Amino acid sequence: MSVHSERLAEVVAATVEVAAESGSAGVFTGEVAQALAAVVGKMADRAVDAAELSGFVSGWQEAIEAVGEDASAGAQVVRMASWGSPGGSPSGNDSSPPRVR
Repeated sequence: MSVHSERLAEVVAATVEVAAESGSAGVFTGEVAQALAAVVGKMADRAVDAAELSGFVSGWQEAIEAVGEDASAGAQVVRMASWGSPGGSPSGNDSSPPRVR
């Protein structure tokens, strides 16, 4: 489980405790439910944002490491037709840069 998932699980557990305690005290209202749901929603948004950033950073680092190796070994240049028409660009003059795979 990631740090972000653990933090979100802790917030959800605390929110459930608060809801149970306010229910036992007889003060659990729609406003309390909305406030608790908003807290969980904000924490979930932050966890998703942090996880996406972390995934991007690790993916970027892997890409940079791969480029650091001899990335040109085995690379091939392939000209691909434009998606706009079967023969290439609409004018028939495909001046797009070559794609490397």
